Amino acid sequence: MNELRIKVCGMRDPENISGVAAALPDFLGFIFYPKSARFVGNEFSAEQLENIPTSIQKVGVFVNELPEKVIETCRKLNFQVAQLHGSESPEYCKQIKASGLTVFKAFSVDDSFDFEQLSGYADVCDYFLFDTKGHLPGGTGQKFNWTLLKKYTGSVPFFLSGGIGPDDLEAIRNFEHPRWHGLDVNSGFEISPALKDVDKVQRFIRKIRNIQ
Repeated sequence: MNELRIKVCGMRDPENISGVAAALPDFLGFIFYPKSARFVGNEFSAEQLENIPTSIQKVGVFVNELPEKVIETCRKLNFQVAQLHGSESPEYCKQIKASGLTVFKAFSVDDSFDFEQLSGYADVCDYFLFDTKGHLPGGTGQKFNWTLLKKYTGSVPFFLSGGIGPDDLEAIRNFEHPRWHGLDVNSGFEISPALKDVDKVQRFIRKIRNIQ
């Protein structure tokens, strides 16, 4: 297994951010989609991010937002990554990438997902994020059938997302794919929306890094 990158998403509370950041995940994600239960809110500011170590990349998560707003928000908060969780086109992704941001493009996977559509995104995205298909954009708290990813033969590395929790270490240990780059965790580690159980996150990250 290659060294997996770990992204903890759906952060909001400054004290909770500091606690999770102490576990040194590779990425911390902040959701700028007002309909999400984990929306950072309209008053979110760079001051709330001051205690994040520089080794952790900060990710802004957006859903069908104006590309100018995505770029402006990421620059204002000194984010390195934009994660696009809606129906953003390859042209949209190209515009975000041209601004200098790293681009994560999320796709909701179920049995009918057409992996052929990903070819148009290959040159304009740095990473794909494969999540569980639900009725709304964003997390469902459920896992999809990871064996479906055998159909993915593209070159873009990807993150596994969707309902991953502390009890999934065995499944993670047994999963294999040449383009698998990381894990994206969120609701499986929450006390309430946007509030992570810091101990669970720290133990999980430690165990993931020990099995590699």
